[in-house]
Amino acid sequence: MECPIPVPVARAIHKFGSDISLARRRRHISQASLAERMGASLSTVRRMEKGDFRVPIHFFARALHVFGETHALERLLDTPNDEIGLTLMDEQLPKRVRGKRVRPTGAL
Repeated sequence: MECPIPVPVARAIHKFGSDISLARRRRHISQASLAERMGASLSTVRRMEKGDFRVPIHFFARALHVFGETHALERLLDTPNDEIGLTLMDEQLPKRVRGKRVRPTGAL
């Protein structure tokens, strides 16, 4: 049984596909040429540009690489700026920190 794709996720993937199509056309690259550069089939590029959520993410990553936009992929979930994650971590911080006890040594 397959889990349905949430509407916001479907919209985001569809927009990403449209953005790839626009970026490709602005660079005057044909779908066939993009497919060749990505190591993918023409049908994969077409499905990707239509926002087909069954296209594996590595093809989207390869398209970004062809466009020289790999840095965008690296920033998808930028953990140093993850406000929710940082807030959750801060909530787990102890209220106070005590120093460690030092035992005296050598006294017999």
